Amino acid sequence: MRALGSTIFVSIFALLLSSCNNIISSKGCPPNTIIEWVDMLMIDSIQYEHHYLESENPVTIETGKVLGKVTYKMADKACSNHRLRNGDAAYLEEGTNIYEIKGYPTSLVVAADNLAYVVDTNWKAETAGELYPLDKLVKNIYMNSLEDGERIHTFSQASKDEFLSAFYNLELEHVQSLVNKGKLEGNRVFLEIELNNGISFRELYWRDSNTFHFGAIGNNEIKEIINEEILKIKK
Repeated sequence: MRALGSTIFVSIFALLLSSCNNIISSKGCPPNTIIEWVDMLMIDSIQYEHHYLESENPVTIETGKVLGKVTYKMADKACSNHRLRNGDAAYLEEGTNIYEIKGYPTSLVVAADNLAYVVDTNWKAETAGELYPLDKLVKNIYMNSLEDGERIHTFSQASKDEFLSAFYNLELEHVQSLVNKGKLEGNRVFLEIELNNGISFRELYWRDSNTFHFGAIGNNEIKEIINEEILKIKK
């Protein structure tokens, strides 16, 4: 498998809770075409997204070597059937450098125009740990409000460590197959993962099916940890 495979650009949680989308009418596309893009880029055959999250802590982006450049700005140009290629970006100007972030795998996160872009789709990844190589890089895990995205609960450090340990080995399935099976329906939870340098990104989790938006089916340990943390909110 390998995460969200859509070449266009409406992530599931962006639809639900997003200030990161912009509606663009693309030139040269069929009349009255409206495309809803997320702020994304592709390099080394991995698709990344920038998450517009309000951080309570300062974000430190220390860039390293240049990985490549933006060669095609999709906004105002690409139509909805555009197939992503390395060097494509939704809003970054052509010629913008794409950098590694020191201390973090490039398969997890890169930087461009002073912004961090977190992996969204990596077709080589077979497990959640391969998609999100987070070992020793996570500061906190939060639960966010479905209404406004605010942080409403912080996992205990023990729960955080147990969650990540169970999370790494979850196998990935094709998202569309999960949609067809009705797995991405019902009671939802927003999880926010904050890296040590302050970069944060969200994961959408369905409690009824124990399923994550990017194609991972949770195990019993994942379900128990999330349910235990939810109970702490209600106390």
